[in-house]
Amino acid sequence: MNYIKMITLLLCGLVTAGAADKTLRIAYPNWAEGIAMTHLAKAVLEDKLGYEVTLTQADPGVIFAALANGDQDLMLDAWLPYTHEAYWEKYGASLENLGATFGYGVTGLVVPSYMAIRSIEDLNGISDQLDGKIIGIDPGAGISANTLKAIDEYDLKLQQVNSSGPAMTAALADAIRSKKPIVVTGWKPHWKFGRFDLKILEDPRGVFPIDQIRKVARKGFTKDHPEAYQLLINFALTEDQLLSLMEAIEKSGNAPAAAEDWARANQPLVNSWLLKP
Repeated sequence: MNYIKMITLLLCGLVTAGAADKTLRIAYPNWAEGIAMTHLAKAVLEDKLGYEVTLTQADPGVIFAALANGDQDLMLDAWLPYTHEAYWEKYGASLENLGATFGYGVTGLVVPSYMAIRSIEDLNGISDQLDGKIIGIDPGAGISANTLKAIDEYDLKLQQVNSSGPAMTAALADAIRSKKPIVVTGWKPHWKFGRFDLKILEDPRGVFPIDQIRKVARKGFTKDHPEAYQLLINFALTEDQLLSLMEAIEKSGNAPAAAEDWARANQPLVNSWLLKP
């Protein structure tokens, strides 16, 4: 009887260990593309590989620290090598780079196309119309730090007003409805470029860089989760695909359900992520 109990406990332990190996923790910032990519990855990891995925939303600096400490497993929205350079320099030795999901991430200052200005250098001429404000997102974002650099580099008579991604897009939508001037911190890919006629202001001094949107994991992730690693290194989206996914989520207001529907409607793409090289 004791022998049988011992075998039973051993088998239970193996099952528990196996279940633990199928658990992932993914952290993401409150940005449109981060929300979209993260919920899509969750849907695919759960449906195709049988994982149980827990999501946590936080500022990027908090996420990088949590990954380095092993408190989170994965982030799919790291803007590297430039926008999140400071975080990578601080934590990169404790992280794994799983490659790019999207290869051309653009950041900058964005205005509606009905505004006559073309360059960041033109902003001082209309600072009064803008109430002296650049509408920004969370202060921990790399684009917020670069906006402060731009204010200094171009000697702008404007201040950055930090909020969040959704608050920024809400302010932009309100201004466009009234055809009022506004300048926001912006980036592509983002659904707002599909919904509104916008332009990124020229940046002749090169303050805002071009980045890849990369997947970053805690140290040891590849060894611990080889199946998930294989899927994630293949996990990539074109601008049109990512825009379609973001628009579906924005319209539905239900990110998990919209991501699952999008995955079902794009099975050839999803299945291609499961292939080994």
